[in-house]
Amino acid sequence: MPRVQNIAFLASDTSEARTALDRLTDRYGNVPVAEARIIVALGGDGFMLETLHATMDIDAPVYGMNRGTVGFLMNDYRETGLTGRLDRAEEAVINPLRMVATRANGDTVEALAINEVSVLRAGPQAARLRISVDGKVRMEELVCDGALVSTPAGSTAYNYSAHGPILPIGSGVLALTAMSAFRPRRWRGALLPQVAKVRLDVLHPEKRPMMAEADGNSVRDVVAVEIESDSTVAHRLLFDPGHGLEERLLREQFT
Repeated sequence: MPRVQNIAFLASDTSEARTALDRLTDRYGNVPVAEARIIVALGGDGFMLETLHATMDIDAPVYGMNRGTVGFLMNDYRETGLTGRLDRAEEAVINPLRMVATRANGDTVEALAINEVSVLRAGPQAARLRISVDGKVRMEELVCDGALVSTPAGSTAYNYSAHGPILPIGSGVLALTAMSAFRPRRWRGALLPQVAKVRLDVLHPEKRPMMAEADGNSVRDVVAVEIESDSTVAHRLLFDPGHGLEERLLREQFT
């Protein structure tokens, strides 16, 4: 049986995406997500991240079609020939990051991030962070606006804007990138093994408050953030042949 049987279409709230949803539903039908063998997400990269988080417990890959802006994680939108495209699509499997953020009152908040986990200053003064990797302090004090840990899939997003490196899919590497580092001067970060466990401790949190974010999940008044790749969670994305994540990440470095 072709895997494109039982397609579930999901759309963002934009008029462009909702119109596409109606047209594709008329042409191909639309089953409940729980019954889907494949999920088609209509929107931009933000909606793709929402879809991946919402469907992580469903054994169905996600194929995105761009009805948003950037669309790095999406395929081109076309209404015709969809079943053939889905049959020929290439699959990429990515693991998210797991964030455990400790707040000043002792509470902890856990969240998953497909792109990156960032720790950002929440006040007028520069942040001061202590960086540990696998239980060993690697930097006693980083003075900056913030720092993030990025997956390869997210390395062209916030990480790249902060002058972090683009990471190939399957490289087994995470990027630790600083934002506006003041001390050490212009320190941009480090490349870490995917199995590394990163801990960022906030120094002087009362005077220099910080917040943490994991794919839009915000936690304020953090005093420590632990980040590691979660190999128990696997997101399956589908791309048109020759336009997969590996090719996109490579092409991004020459444009």
